[in-house]
Amino acid sequence: MNHSLADAINLEQHPLQKDNFRAECKRTLDENGVLVMHNFLKPAVVASIQSEGEANQHLAYYTLNNHNIYLKPPDPEYPSDHPRNREVSSSKGCITTDQIPADSRLRTLYESLEFREFLCAVLDEAELHEYADTMSSINLHYASEGQELGWHFDNSSFAITLMIQDPDNSEMNYELSEKILNGEVPTKILSMDAGALVLFRGRNSIHRVTPVKGCRTRMLVVFAYNTEPGVSLSESARMTFYGRLG
Repeated sequence: MNHSLADAINLEQHPLQKDNFRAECKRTLDENGVLVMHNFLKPAVVASIQSEGEANQHLAYYTLNNHNIYLKPPDPEYPSDHPRNREVSSSKGCITTDQIPADSRLRTLYESLEFREFLCAVLDEAELHEYADTMSSINLHYASEGQELGWHFDNSSFAITLMIQDPDNSEMNYELSEKILNGEVPTKILSMDAGALVLFRGRNSIHRVTPVKGCRTRMLVVFAYNTEPGVSLSESARMTFYGRLG
């Protein structure tokens, strides 16, 4: 079944093709490091993706990992309780691109040239390409009660996410990082409802996804693109995140 982008996106509120809208979005992202586009997806589309997610949740690969906030191996030059090496916990489930239904609206959006042109304009990138491997382009993440994504900086320069189902109740500055880990610094809370698109400069800002409360599973889609063609996620990363190579 062929789906049009106009059937999925609230284009009246988010006119992706208009230059002034793109410029406004870019300015917001550049100034704040994050752009939240509420009501990006139409309610019926959100409902269809939720149904897909519930039907395929049994396919998810679940992980429980301890890691430092830089997502790097420990540095022996620092003690284990130093912010460079101090560990936090992350736990979640994930289904991969090859497990997303062929007629899913997620594929319609990810593969849309119009959507990619909008992203390029806002992110200031010349081109965006899908991953060469079969798993890494579209990931649907699940987090049930108590599961979380610990404090971290992203390795990539940007992240693109879609909130599908919100739960019932989201230079190394070691001194500041330690205060954040200790809960001594007030943090900004980013709220997003189901259907919201979020663009985020995750390499420059420490962030986390707080533990889920309540019985409803959080579903969050991550759209991953590369600025060069033919790039695959490393085999070690695929085994860590997906439990398989393909």
